Amino acid sequence: MKIGNFDLQKDGTYIIAELSANHGSKIEVAKKSIKAAKEMGVNAVKLQTYTADTLTLDSDKDDFIINGGTLWDNKKLYELYQEAHTPWEWHKELFEYARDIGIDIFSTPFDKSAVDFLEQFDPTAYKIASFEITDYELVRYVASKKKPIIISTGIATIDEIQDVVNICKDEGNDDIILLKCTSAYPAPLEEANLKTIPNLAETFGVVCGFSDHTLGITAPIVATTLGAKVIEKHFILDKSIGGADAEFSLDKEEFSQMVKAVRDTEKLLGKVDYAMNDKKSKSRQFARSLYASKEIKKGEKFSKENIRSVRPGYGLHPKYLKDILGKKATKDLEFATALKWKYISME
Repeated sequence: MKIGNFDLQKDGTYIIAELSANHGSKIEVAKKSIKAAKEMGVNAVKLQTYTADTLTLDSDKDDFIINGGTLWDNKKLYELYQEAHTPWEWHKELFEYARDIGIDIFSTPFDKSAVDFLEQFDPTAYKIASFEITDYELVRYVASKKKPIIISTGIATIDEIQDVVNICKDEGNDDIILLKCTSAYPAPLEEANLKTIPNLAETFGVVCGFSDHTLGITAPIVATTLGAKVIEKHFILDKSIGGADAEFSLDKEEFSQMVKAVRDTEKLLGKVDYAMNDKKSKSRQFARSLYASKEIKKGEKFSKENIRSVRPGYGLHPKYLKDILGKKATKDLEFATALKWKYISME
């Protein structure tokens, strides 16, 4: 499966810098963020495409006031989304800029009108946000566009996850990526439950990854070891920009450290390999082998008193010790001679 030119089976972990609201309502900050992501070795930048009106109602009723211990408690939903949205008139310039400098770019649409708007830019993928996973009609509409569809599972039940996988497949779209996600901002480490990542892949037969809202860079590293093929993390150029998502986003230095750590983790994981290469063969000189531990005369029997298993590894394998004991030497052997079969009489 590919996202753009990136092969998720061969090319490693696809790292997404989520820009979200981290542009301070300035397009130049957004462009600088995209450039920084490219410089850090990130594979893609992701936007969010919505307006306050496409997400909620402009109401002062209690239902529309945020509460529950979030970063945004006591704020109206409408006000939060007005503050945090990426203006639609920026999209053309941001898509063109990202492509000019050679980094993938796509977005999370939050309703059908956003999908229709984004289609003109031919995005490399689409993302379904955690809180939109229950909007089956939106999932179906996005899946129908036949682009890779990345779905965060933060608030979903296992049945809802199965539903959206089935919906995508019903639309003829098998390019499905499920992201383990904890929909808390920031997410406590003890609620990450990263063991779910390989279970998602096994249970639903799709590519899986991790959308991270924890603080720091430990979780993406662990997720990579557990088989995450996609890592998504909120990125802010500088936390002094502020904004709705700044507190749980990584700045440029932190994000660079994360990218390096994930790439180092990929190298460490490598592949299943028992082959004997040149380096392994050379290192075997430091293994044990059988040597004469005393001077041995021709015809003298080999015993535990005159041969030993010691370093280096130029003599016979230690496993042959029992076969050699009691056999006679075919010639005089000096102290510290590496044993060879030609020195041993098998009669």
